[in-house]
Amino acid sequence: MGSARPIRRADQSEQGARAALAAIGFTVKSGWASAVLVGGAVASPKVVDSRRIELSDPAIPDSRQPYHAGFGTARRSGPKLSQLLAAVKRFGRDSVTEVIRDYRNTGYRIRGVGIVVGSLIDPERIGNDHIRIHALEGQLFRGVVEDAAARGKLACSTWRHRDLQTSAAEMLHRPEPELRATLAALGKAVPGSWRAEHKAAALAAWLALAGRVPVRRHGD
Repeated sequence: MGSARPIRRADQSEQGARAALAAIGFTVKSGWASAVLVGGAVASPKVVDSRRIELSDPAIPDSRQPYHAGFGTARRSGPKLSQLLAAVKRFGRDSVTEVIRDYRNTGYRIRGVGIVVGSLIDPERIGNDHIRIHALEGQLFRGVVEDAAARGKLACSTWRHRDLQTSAAEMLHRPEPELRATLAALGKAVPGSWRAEHKAAALAAWLALAGRVPVRRHGD
């Protein structure tokens, strides 16, 4: 499930922020997600934790791409597909729920969840079989995170990756170059890598912390 490593605990200078608001961002991939906890003031947020979580069961390799029977080939409907989808929903929901529980134990009050995905288009509107398979899997794993957030009684906003930075610049009233520099600097607070998926999750969490929600556009 989620990473078992402990969250970096607040030092003395952070004790006053322990009761402050925080939000969680997830960048959803096929079978896994980057999770980032952002807390503090909206004007000067900080990253409290960043980790990778599994949304598919490592003990069931096919659950990472359940709609794939092979490269570019769709798995047919039937017991095998049903079993894989059930495994993803069960394991992924438990994994996200564990992270939410862990983050709530930091002492921050979790305001909401921001989710970043590659696409929000209805898979049934896609004519290309291979692209539709990927869209179905994106929909599945996104739904797992959304379901866990709802079960945790957390407000949830879902962002398309290509819209995220431009929308955030408008909503947070910061030029995009400044926003990119701020996101890069936020990663210095946590150990390990700080790649595009971490920055996107942090930005989605920042928007959730600010109470911002995406505006849907035709064709999403």
